[in-house]
Amino acid sequence: MRKKISVSVLILVATFFVLGNIFAQETAKEAFDKGVKNSNSGKYDEAIIDFSKAIELNSKIPEAYHNRGFAYKQKGAYDKAISDYSKAIELDPNYGKAYDNRGTAYAMKGNLDQAISDYTKAIKINPNDAVAYNNRGNAYREKDNLDKAITDCNKAIELNPNYALAYNTRGIAYDMKGSHDQAISDFNKTIELNPGFAEAYSNRGLAYASKGNIKQVLSDFNKAIEINPNCAPAYYSRGLFYLDAKNYDGAWKDIHKAESLGVKIDPEVLADLKKASGRDK
Repeated sequence: MRKKISVSVLILVATFFVLGNIFAQETAKEAFDKGVKNSNSGKYDEAIIDFSKAIELNSKIPEAYHNRGFAYKQKGAYDKAISDYSKAIELDPNYGKAYDNRGTAYAMKGNLDQAISDYTKAIKINPNDAVAYNNRGNAYREKDNLDKAITDCNKAIELNPNYALAYNTRGIAYDMKGSHDQAISDFNKTIELNPGFAEAYSNRGLAYASKGNIKQVLSDFNKAIEINPNCAPAYYSRGLFYLDAKNYDGAWKDIHKAESLGVKIDPEVLADLKKASGRDK
């Protein structure tokens, strides 16, 4: 009789253990799904809590580390993001998107060589990843390797002809090479595909400035700011435009606004503005 009871107890314990694991898995999934919802809504602090809970319940889910890394990246916590992306890659060495996003975190820290290395790994895992090509192209552009930047953007556009960001990236590279007409063409395409892309208007304004089309320059900067009142590059560029036009009140206003949005103002620009306007701010 005791043997029977003992066996029954063992079966009950074993069953409870299995069910407990199942329930833990379901709870981890619920926390993960909640994190995805919060992340998609821009609630990154809440998302981090949710993904952390999912990881606590099941530490073998690479997507939970990846998504928490994304939330950290959106908050500017790049070291934490890199740590989470690295853990996701450790769990799944073929996780191309984790390499891609880790590359972006490295790029935001200014580590462009490591970023390019990660984008290259992402491309090797998924040769049809247009986003990774564009991101690597942007990193090459920041290193002033403009030909490689354009080549990568060409590939991104070949893979996705409606990829507005790739046209914008290529347009910046063309503008930096002095090919202003090609740059404007790319910015036009960017705006056609995404009329709400404020930075594309700002970038096109700079290209028009290089061609001396003053009327279009101010129109584009104004449009960028109308679409996104926090478009820092547009304020800075318009401030420089006003400085050249001797509209010093407008220049000071835009320079201060750009600075408040995180733009590091060139000391030479400040010196020129102070001298031309006859005041310090």
